[in-house]
Amino acid sequence: MNRIPPSEMIGKVFGRLTVLRFDRVKRVGTRRDSYYVCRCECGKTCSVACVLLRSGGTRSCGCLQREMRFIINRKHGHKPFRGKPTKEYVAWQSMKARCYRPKNRCFKDYGGRGIEVCDRWLRSFQTFLDDIGIAPSRELSIDRIDVDGNYEPGNVRWATPSQQRRNRRDRVLAQ
Repeated sequence: MNRIPPSEMIGKVFGRLTVLRFDRVKRVGTRRDSYYVCRCECGKTCSVACVLLRSGGTRSCGCLQREMRFIINRKHGHKPFRGKPTKEYVAWQSMKARCYRPKNRCFKDYGGRGIEVCDRWLRSFQTFLDDIGIAPSRELSIDRIDVDGNYEPGNVRWATPSQQRRNRRDRVLAQ
């Protein structure tokens, strides 16, 4: 294996890292490693062992790994790796919890009465989103048109709080 003198490494690019300068030999435990100071494309500066830089074991300051983890966890973009999930994702999760988790405080009014979520929606958030769409307004929430019907296409809409109040079982029975 040909060794490149440290001075010739300056300016070379390895993945997202550009070598700025050679950093002296450091003792790490019982090993002695040579390090390069590099600038990442994201702007951070980091110190990388020569062996890892040349072998491709290190290609960024760590930003690449964070980005890949973020991408892998973003199938549909509604449940971010960090931060709050969207209104639509929360509605989907809550709908399933009301129908299938006996410990949910609303289970008796939904799953306890036999209300179910259609198989298409139960298995896939993306299908649920394709069928009902993005909420047109932040004040809207999921509502079943037929209060005794299941969560399924044709029986679900985005409704205002006043529409929700008018569409309660006790109101529907009283009319």
